[in-house]
Amino acid sequence: PEGCAVFQCCGCRAVLGDSLHLCAQEPRLGVLVCFKVTNGVKWEESLVIGLEGFPLGCACYSLSCQSCGWIVGFILYSATRDLAHLRGFFCLFKDRILCYLLKKQITIEATRINFPALTLNG
Repeated sequence: PEGCAVFQCCGCRAVLGDSLHLCAQEPRLGVLVCFKVTNGVKWEESLVIGLEGFPLGCACYSLSCQSCGWIVGFILYSATRDLAHLRGFFCLFKDRILCYLLKKQITIEATRINFPALTLNG
């Protein structure tokens, strides 16, 4: 289908997820928000508490690539009001992933692509 993509780690090209499980984009944070990722994504067990910058006032779990250990995103555990809609979802940093576009059979940096407008904010 048009616009379908597979998300890969920039470090090793392991498959992390796909656009079929994409539920939003968060331009302020530079992330793609997914319902589901592959088992190639490792969820760190310890919480990171934000004391400055992002995730200031938030607690999150880091997501890393199972194959190479590259940090590829986060899951918000607790968040400020303006980010609360992202809690519990897999947020992949666009600058840490590649997109393999199925129809075009090409790989491009995720920062160079905009998927159709999707949002979790009502």
